[in-house]
Amino acid sequence: MSKKLTGNQIRQDFIDFFVEHGHTAVPSMSLVPGGDATLLFTNSGMVQFKDVFIGTDKKPYTRAVDSQKCMRVAGKHNDLEDVGRDDTHHTFFEMLGNWSFGDYYKEEAIAWSWQLLTEVWGLPKDKLYATCFRDDKGNVPQDDEAANIWRKQPGFDPEHVLFFGRKENFWQMAETGPCGPCSEIHIDLGEERDNLRGTDHVCGVNGECTRYLELWNNVFIQYNLFDDGRLESLPQKHVDTGMGFERIVSVLQGVDSNYKTDLFTGSLDVLRSLTGHSEKEMLDNFTPYRVVCDHVRSAAFLIADGVVPGNAGRNYVTRMIIRRAARFGTKIGLTEPFLARVAQAVISQYGGFYPELEKNKDTIFDNLTREEKRFARTVEAGTAHLENLLSELRSERSREAAQSKSAVLDGRKAFDLYATYGLPFEISRDIAREQGLDIDENGFNEAKEAHSKASGGGKAMGKLGGEDAEFFANLLKDLQKNKKLGDHGVEYDPYTSPRVEGEVLALVVDGVSVQSAALDDQVEVILPKTGFYIESGGQVDDMGYIRSAGWEIEVTGMRRASAGVIVHIGTVIAGQPRVGDQAVAEVDLVRRRDIMRNHTATHLLHAALHQVLGHHARQAGSLVAPTHLRFDFTHPEAMTPEQIERVERIVNEAVAADMEVTPKLRAREDAIAEGAMALFGEKYGETVRTITILESNGTDADESVVHPTAAVEHQHKYSYELCGGTHIDRTSDVGAFLIVSEGSAAAGIRRIEAVTGRGAYDLVAKRFKTLKQAAGALKSSVEEVPAKVDALQEEISSLKKELATLRAQTALSAFASQLSNVQTVKDVRVLAAEIPDANADTLRSLADKFREKYPQNGAAVLAAGTTVIAVVTEDLVKRGLKAGDLIVGIGGKGGGRPNLAQGSLAGNAQEALGKLGKALEEKLK
Repeated sequence: MSKKLTGNQIRQDFIDFFVEHGHTAVPSMSLVPGGDATLLFTNSGMVQFKDVFIGTDKKPYTRAVDSQKCMRVAGKHNDLEDVGRDDTHHTFFEMLGNWSFGDYYKEEAIAWSWQLLTEVWGLPKDKLYATCFRDDKGNVPQDDEAANIWRKQPGFDPEHVLFFGRKENFWQMAETGPCGPCSEIHIDLGEERDNLRGTDHVCGVNGECTRYLELWNNVFIQYNLFDDGRLESLPQKHVDTGMGFERIVSVLQGVDSNYKTDLFTGSLDVLRSLTGHSEKEMLDNFTPYRVVCDHVRSAAFLIADGVVPGNAGRNYVTRMIIRRAARFGTKIGLTEPFLARVAQAVISQYGGFYPELEKNKDTIFDNLTREEKRFARTVEAGTAHLENLLSELRSERSREAAQSKSAVLDGRKAFDLYATYGLPFEISRDIAREQGLDIDENGFNEAKEAHSKASGGGKAMGKLGGEDAEFFANLLKDLQKNKKLGDHGVEYDPYTSPRVEGEVLALVVDGVSVQSAALDDQVEVILPKTGFYIESGGQVDDMGYIRSAGWEIEVTGMRRASAGVIVHIGTVIAGQPRVGDQAVAEVDLVRRRDIMRNHTATHLLHAALHQVLGHHARQAGSLVAPTHLRFDFTHPEAMTPEQIERVERIVNEAVAADMEVTPKLRAREDAIAEGAMALFGEKYGETVRTITILESNGTDADESVVHPTAAVEHQHKYSYELCGGTHIDRTSDVGAFLIVSEGSAAAGIRRIEAVTGRGAYDLVAKRFKTLKQAAGALKSSVEEVPAKVDALQEEISSLKKELATLRAQTALSAFASQLSNVQTVKDVRVLAAEIPDANADTLRSLADKFREKYPQNGAAVLAAGTTVIAVVTEDLVKRGLKAGDLIVGIGGKGGGRPNLAQGSLAGNAQEALGKLGKALEEKLK
């Protein structure tokens, strides 16, 4: 290498190299895996192509290259504990990958790997090794094909081909399904990089030391694995490769730590400017620097993808890594909010390739600083309580050392610290381990069940899904073979074809293909074409009917069973459907129109929230149903009534403005470059459908956001989003928009529920009916109801005060008459009295009057219903008598100050009060 490459150049080199070899450059998917609710975060390059490999999706290309954003902080793949301890682990990282979907195979993949590493990047050929598969647990053939391809690469040392077993060199997506051998490329970094030098250890590829480093893994997917362990060759063979970006950058830049690459230089410079440390001082205490740099980078990318700090699932992870970064900052003297300054360096480094960082930088800074301040308010108290618990644990370990009891803190106590002080489990564990102790993670997760469900890991890919994809893929092949379907399978057009005619191509009942179905059967139907919408992007499935002469199926759901196969799910409600029958599939258009109104309204709502709250209010989930819409968005606090009212008004003004709603197909990258909003957690193809809402003649629907400089004839984009849903043609078709509720969906996430069209009319009619009923009861007009209610409330308040005064007077009179019943018990003046209709405040007032009359040697218990007040004079307190003792002595429960206590009685008040004398005698013995 003639010059040192930057990290950004290395990433671009990789992508450009494979584009030159016929690959399509594919953008990274979000860290929130679209369409895969089983996976907490995108944790490998495979995630966005999983559906291709299991047969439920098909791409418009057969070769792809990308740099995928990844997070590994949960489940089986969790690198959190190692971050900071060494120079290679990260919570966030990039995975470079090239992919072949039934196109090229081992010959090209290996040759291109060798060419990029040695000819483009100039790595020394004699330092590179390749591992290939040799089965050590079964009868899978040895991968001599890959080994021989490696041996013939120009300049490759044939002795550097090494064979390993299933653990190192065999990949499978899940317990069953696509799998195959892999070939890893390793580099010898030299003896000086052996961290175990001078000790007895295995030094070599896949050894125990750090001298040999894995650079790149080429996975060759060629088998299908069955439950019984059988392997069958796949009809198409695929290539899936992965190269850790941070790792290759460290090698090409010639440094001994990922954190010494230019990927982290800016962040480290910011930290050193804050701490005042020299480079040597920083390296001598490198762990906190590494943790802060890693965690701020992760948090910035998470927040940019819409994952704000919160209490559960993904949001909990963001909160945890921010707070963990803040705590490690204190280890290098940083006690004031500083993470936003580090994040600025992250954005400067990565913003060119990942524009979402620059676009959302204000949101990133705000969330980081807000979370730091929240944590600072509680961390001192939380860690103090934790230290007390750990101190008790150390003492217990010392007492029970003979039994060798492990020093592990109860996880439920750690959860209490999180619930009360916001101290995440991972931080509590860090503190415990720094003292040679530990915390029971299972106990913590059991106590925090919601988080456990959200983040429970396991397999890297989550549940595989598409379990019957092979069945439907074979069904598709048969239909294509018989010329019933074309190359692309079932034609899908939910936008222009709500009614389609066609032949019934297949009927599936209980997972079995049948020729006919009977009345009441639950059936899946395949037609050549469908206009029924399949649930996606928050919009629910269409419903409707499939009809033919003599039979009818009510369609209640839709699904994409495999690539090219769309099935209608329903129930036979008349006759006996048969394969080959001509039928008509018709969407329930009344229901569809209600859905369309609600979907367009979500776009108007999103735009209105930006106007009122700011652009940080990004969609974080939605439901578009026929009856209502639900819209989740990122915002740190409850909306005020004025903000809710203004959002509702802006949306209704947009509806009244009769703006055009325009769908259009665009290349994804072009649409995003033009400013179209892509929603995190959604899965988009290379060609996307955009929905544009255009303001007529440049006039904004909300007068507060007029664009005075726009030309009159110019049409401004009121809203521009990527969206595959169905929409109305003009905003006026929404009819009306009413917000039903605004509340919390999760920490940092707010939720609005609203209705439109017929739903809005029904709500207005219901409320107006209630209002008219209220007017009738008040004997007023509808317009006078608020004033009448205010007057009634004032009258009721006045009457309550009068009643309270009368009750107090009555109680005082009753008390005065009871004073004649004061008895003497062991030289103490004692009163036990029931005061009807008195409340606790009145009883306390009467107790004070008793002490005024008997300032010494006095004790009284006053009861009203189940409420009881006890009072004793100070001289009796000195003799050991407490007011609470009297309540307990008569069979009640309660407590308070020694001279005044409050409690409750479970039984008859008179019976309880009759026990006072005896109770007093016992206490004054």
